[in-house]
Amino acid sequence: MNNFRQAATAGEFLITAEVAPPKGGDITHMVQMANCLKGRVHAVNITDGSRAVMRMSPFAASLILLQQGIEPVCQFACRDRNRIGLQGDLLGAHALGIHNVLALTGDPIVAGDCPTAKAVFDLEAVRLLKIINNLNQGLDGNDKPLPDGAVDLFVGAAVDPQSKSRSGLERRFEQKVAAGAQFFQSQLISDFEIFDKFMHQIANSYHKPVLAGIFLLKSAKNAEFINRNVPGVDIPQHIIDRLARSTTPLQEGIQIAAEQVLLARQLCQGVHLMAVKREDLIPQILDLAGIKPLDR
Repeated sequence: MNNFRQAATAGEFLITAEVAPPKGGDITHMVQMANCLKGRVHAVNITDGSRAVMRMSPFAASLILLQQGIEPVCQFACRDRNRIGLQGDLLGAHALGIHNVLALTGDPIVAGDCPTAKAVFDLEAVRLLKIINNLNQGLDGNDKPLPDGAVDLFVGAAVDPQSKSRSGLERRFEQKVAAGAQFFQSQLISDFEIFDKFMHQIANSYHKPVLAGIFLLKSAKNAEFINRNVPGVDIPQHIIDRLARSTTPLQEGIQIAAEQVLLARQLCQGVHLMAVKREDLIPQILDLAGIKPLDR
């Protein structure tokens, strides 16, 4: 199963959605939310300790979704494992049929629910990408041949188009492409004019799919919370005011997300939808944006 890679290679407009593993052993809600996305997204992105909050292993969660007939993109963050653990998990992902991976540095420990935990950060995203590229060529992280053969991983990376440092953004993007990134998933986009400049001035020349991060805002209070707590995000005041004026802010948030999907469709090759705990609303967003169910 690798519809996501096939669609990316074919130049289709890509749709992924984020689902967090449970903070406990009950997978019911995660599976329910992921099943709502069947036929509407190319893959479901499973987070790896997002915001440094302890949750179920993304590999276990990805395998559970695979068993449900849902194609996962499994995140790999460098924060919690050294290169031995990361390579071992990557080999295991391949063996389990999990072929889409997203290489991340990982959020800082102090941001999460275990602030006294020990951070590893033996690698960061670019070096992890290089190791995955090695594994795909039948080599380990020390450039030694893998005795049991190469893996086959379709690897992506994160990008923050709204970064204050344009030179740093371009350098990091180029490094990730050179290290083997085959697609990019952006952070939450709140300013599509800046995103447009990023696509035209930086990304388009590399010919790699970029998926614009689109977040379902549930209320003005939700938007203000994100502005205070998510670095690099500045949701415009007119969006906050629009949510505050609405008598049905959740429905207004769905409409805003649909409008952003339409904007993204003019600028890049896909969208990555984030609707925390309300992934069941993503099909409604796609319907409003005129995105038909996948023909698969």
